[in-house]
Amino acid sequence: MEEKSPIIPDVAVKGIATGLCMMAFFNLLWAGIAYGGLKTTNWWFLLIAFPALSLLFVINAVKLFGMAKYYPKLTSEADLAEEKRMGKWFGIIFGAEGLGIFIGINVVINLGYPQLTIPVLALVVGLHFFPLAKVFKRTIDYYLASWSTIIAVLSIVLTLNKTLSENGMLAFTGVGIAIATSGYGIYMLLSGWALPKQATG
Repeated sequence: MEEKSPIIPDVAVKGIATGLCMMAFFNLLWAGIAYGGLKTTNWWFLLIAFPALSLLFVINAVKLFGMAKYYPKLTSEADLAEEKRMGKWFGIIFGAEGLGIFIGINVVINLGYPQLTIPVLALVVGLHFFPLAKVFKRTIDYYLASWSTIIAVLSIVLTLNKTLSENGMLAFTGVGIAIATSGYGIYMLLSGWALPKQATG
């Protein structure tokens, strides 16, 4: 007996596309931070991989947004309620992340450690993946959260004990978090490629 493919709603397709766009942006952001630390060295060219991935993410996001209209819309009350719940918690977590960044940066600046601004930003970014993992029930978020948090904590410690110079901190933190955003983008890319094809009429 042939098994039916699971029904994929249009909102799920748009969600993957939106995620790809977000990862493309943050990939460029963290690669830019890394470039700030590597621009005077011979290693800056290695960062080309990150904008190349961002371009790939955007191209596939555009394709997915175009494909979404061929997927069914959510109709059941249970599905609509679940979509609303996830949207609400995503907004809360995103807002808490912004507040955490504002507080964290102000704390280190007022304590006299402005050089920790980028590592603290990375720490908040890493920590926000933990609640996202629970909301969206994605195991990969736990891996990304752990990786990003470790990178951020190491960056803070190594900057404070002067193992990393300012440029070294920018390169270490930027590359570390860009690896996380790239990994997340690749995960979403593969998820988009794995979607069952719908008739386009």
